[in-house]
Amino acid sequence: MTLANGSRPVPDLVPVRMLNEFTYCPRLAYLEWVEGDFADSADTIDGRTQHRRVDKAAGEMPVDDQLEPTSVRSVEMSAPRIGLIAKMDLVEAQGRTAIPVDYKRGKVPEVAEGAWEPERVQLCAQALILEENGFEVPRAEIYFVASRRKVEVALDSALRERTLALLAELRLTAACDRMPPPLVDSPKCPRCSLVSICLPDEINHLRLGEQPFEEAEKPAVRQLLSPLAEQQPVYVQSSTARVGKRGQELVIEERDGTQVFAKLGFISHVALFGSPQISTQAVQELCGRGVPIAYHSHGGWLYGITVGMTHKNVELRRRQYAAAENQAEALAIARAVVTTKIRNCRTLLRRNAEDAPPYDLACLKQLAAQAGAADSAEVLLGIEGTAARIYFQHFSKMLRANTDEDNAFTLDGRSRRPPRDPVNALLSLGYALLTKDMAVTVLRVGFDPFLGFYHRPRYGRPALALDLMEEFRPLIVDSVVLSVLNGGVIRGADFIRRGVGVALRPSGRARFLEAYERRMDEEITHPIFGYRLSYRRVLDVQARLLARHLAGEINRYPGFQTR
Repeated sequence: MTLANGSRPVPDLVPVRMLNEFTYCPRLAYLEWVEGDFADSADTIDGRTQHRRVDKAAGEMPVDDQLEPTSVRSVEMSAPRIGLIAKMDLVEAQGRTAIPVDYKRGKVPEVAEGAWEPERVQLCAQALILEENGFEVPRAEIYFVASRRKVEVALDSALRERTLALLAELRLTAACDRMPPPLVDSPKCPRCSLVSICLPDEINHLRLGEQPFEEAEKPAVRQLLSPLAEQQPVYVQSSTARVGKRGQELVIEERDGTQVFAKLGFISHVALFGSPQISTQAVQELCGRGVPIAYHSHGGWLYGITVGMTHKNVELRRRQYAAAENQAEALAIARAVVTTKIRNCRTLLRRNAEDAPPYDLACLKQLAAQAGAADSAEVLLGIEGTAARIYFQHFSKMLRANTDEDNAFTLDGRSRRPPRDPVNALLSLGYALLTKDMAVTVLRVGFDPFLGFYHRPRYGRPALALDLMEEFRPLIVDSVVLSVLNGGVIRGADFIRRGVGVALRPSGRARFLEAYERRMDEEITHPIFGYRLSYRRVLDVQARLLARHLAGEINRYPGFQTR
């Protein structure tokens, strides 16, 4: 490791692929190489498919006295003097002459040079590596799979100088503690696999200080995010089930031999309720793919998560720890979270409660304003407690009246461990599911889920997940509870009383999980950016916006406030 510009240590050998990414977009290279972020897209998956043949190592580079032509696939070679390392798709060699050939999935572009600059820089870097290892490289070639055609790349002095200059610039950029700014309205962004991590239009929009989106106006932000609909959670409720791996599928097998299959590439996370068994092979595969495994009690309480060593963004966690120790910065984030939560509670109550008292709605509006100006965490906690008491005092007004005593639900205040009535049982289960989803999200982004800014650290409590889920409690969980009770999806017979507590029977819990997941997949219009996305994607966006705030890219954390 060496120090570039006297700052962060940079590896001695720079991967040529990162040089390609840096030429395309400096921010992309920083995200992938420095912060360790990566996301697949249809293009990256198809690219790996097109590379299958050349990714299989075959052949050996010739020695001095070997004059027969040879083709060597998947050649890994380094050049310590200039500081590069590469795995080359194909090298056509004869004696000490070598021609690197790179495979690209697309068609030959209509440009004078025959290829885009990132591809030409990548091949030039490969040529420099070969030359440092004693080979003569008269030219380089790119094979475009879609066109089934080779294009020659001229290794002239201009390209060599440009490649070395970009390498030096990449080293300096990697040594900085702040990533390059996002591209502005660039045509490169829509096809980038990291667009949902980078959030280029969203960051630029917030940095410009745009006002919240108005429906009558044209959206200021492009719809670049994928819907995240391809990946879904897998819930295992039966304690007698066994989860294993077979090929590219997860297999959930019951004691009676019943089997359910889930394709590994389409799983966002696995949630186990009670004590089902899961094989080591399945755990290893899920960890390798970055798919978390969440463990819940029979009643739904989240007590653990297994994750792989897939995220390497130490810098984000350092910023998180520093912000948590800075009282002013932590309080600013906490104020944003609590203010947004109170406003969302008020909106839900105003929309759904019959005869909602105008005085209490006005109190909630005033409390939200007070939360935004709270001068300490203790004052903020008191304001939130008062708002919660008013909100839950009128929660029953949002429940539809029912003359059937077995299906007449009310809420007389919030009770937790254990929940003492059916409504509290549903709320507790829903909040546990939301905690799990938020914890999985912050882990995917690279945060430490146990250190928050509002909820203070406590052993085993995912404080940051609890922070970020506050504004979504009424929008997701409370909304689902009202839906399943008012719609008759969950009825009195679905509950069982255990001592002083109340819990859902397995059949009722299965229906609640279905309703909860439907809500997570429901698309809404983002109040700031103006495009439509699911609540599942909103959680991810909010966590990434917090990361961008801690990195200094945006001045404040913008809460998600419904209208």
